[in-house]
Amino acid sequence: MTEPAIDVSGLVKRFDGRTVVDHVSMRVEQGEIAGFLGPNGSGKTTTIRVMCGLLTADEGHGRVLGHDLRKRHLIKREIGYMTQRFSLYEDLTIAENLAFVAGLYGLNPVQSFVRDTLADLGLTARRDQLAGTLSGGWKQRLALAACVMHNPRLLLLDEPTAGVDPKARREFWDEIHLRAENGLTVLVSTHYMDEAERCHRINYISYGRLVASGTVADVLAKAGLTTWVLEGPNTPDAAKLLAGKPGVDEVTHFGTTLHVVGRDAAALKRSVADAVQATGVQGQPADTTLEDAFIRFMADGQDNMQ
Repeated sequence: MTEPAIDVSGLVKRFDGRTVVDHVSMRVEQGEIAGFLGPNGSGKTTTIRVMCGLLTADEGHGRVLGHDLRKRHLIKREIGYMTQRFSLYEDLTIAENLAFVAGLYGLNPVQSFVRDTLADLGLTARRDQLAGTLSGGWKQRLALAACVMHNPRLLLLDEPTAGVDPKARREFWDEIHLRAENGLTVLVSTHYMDEAERCHRINYISYGRLVASGTVADVLAKAGLTTWVLEGPNTPDAAKLLAGKPGVDEVTHFGTTLHVVGRDAAALKRSVADAVQATGVQGQPADTTLEDAFIRFMADGQDNMQ
């Protein structure tokens, strides 16, 4: 059995007396793409920074890439960390930014590493373009290039596709999967449910606490939700009737359809049947989505900043 890339237990991080990360435990196997989900302010970025050695945990222990969390200088050499915001120099060219990063890692010969990285990420034709003039998708590609040019064993991505178009997002994820197939381990935080579904496993953190972990199927099962879809011209009337009824936790419009979600399957079925009879809409059971589970976990969480 190979040692996990990430194996941490009971991580706690406080700022000014507030607990931002509250006894988080997580395990990510080597070569795995692990998703990290949660609302804004839930502690995702802080947890990632503890794992990559930028912050020291107040409590807890664990190992990253075989190194004790306290050996931060060893961990930093073997990871790539892509932050939420573009953090390279906008007044330098693509090639100049990569040469700077190569120097930080002590890579020699620098120009050889820059050349190979440009080719690897499809940046050669733009090597002399100023980073500040790049679109969101190309900035994302440059940031990824800077993260992987030293051949890290673990890639930590903090909402890497925020603000880029769907085509760039898909190309980015194809690149991530290709690298995972070659042994790279990836932990990625995201708000996009379609991206979460592309991960091998997902971890959901709500206001500092890890509330669900496993495959998408595992997380959906833990949410314990039942979903009905209603269709017809009177769905607005059905929505009004269903609000607050027994078994109904969420009522959401999706175009001309209505998604009704709840944890008490029997009560939900009765409430839906009443709405169908009263309004004439059509109702049928449907698969619960990851977004439904995401919203449910958020509703169950308690804001640790209050």
